[in-house]
Amino acid sequence: MSGPRIALIRHGQTEWSASGQHTSTTDIDLTAEGVQQAGAVAGMLTGLELAPRTVLVSPRLRARRTAELAGLTPTAVLDDLAEWDYGSYEGLTSAQIHQDRPGWSIFTDGAPGGESPEQTTARADRALAAARAALADGDVALVCHGHISRVLAVRWVGLPVATGSLLAMSPAAITVLGTYRGDPIIDHANVVPFVGGPA
Repeated sequence: MSGPRIALIRHGQTEWSASGQHTSTTDIDLTAEGVQQAGAVAGMLTGLELAPRTVLVSPRLRARRTAELAGLTPTAVLDDLAEWDYGSYEGLTSAQIHQDRPGWSIFTDGAPGGESPEQTTARADRALAAARAALADGDVALVCHGHISRVLAVRWVGLPVATGSLLAMSPAAITVLGTYRGDPIIDHANVVPFVGGPA
């Protein structure tokens, strides 16, 4: 491992992420559990030896709230970090979508009335270009969403968007992007917060 790294941070739990509903443009806040998860992110960053100097955040409330609760001050709000636009699938679960489209995957099929895999790839590549430029100043945090985070991770290592289906990104989880001997790597994947437990 060498040099500064990128922390991909998914927002904390919302009512729709808990129920499995696809959430892009619907601007909902965190649940009480999501607030706790977001508050645990600061300690997770310390444990991963990350100290972001640049913080780029999705425009959605759930991402901005997660950054705030994690003690991260946004350097900029970046539209390219918004969640994949699900179009007419907004608010539906995968099970509901599969009733009409068995085998459907956002990573290969996109969403009707929303974004194609190619459009989301272009956004992710722009966001990563901004993050790469900011690495000159130190670690970078990208606070965003589940599907776009998975696209960002695979694009960092030069893989096609379809391979994003092979990664998980839980609420308030961190995936770390870095380099090893000059090559881009996924340093850590889907590191989840510990919330609750015995008193």
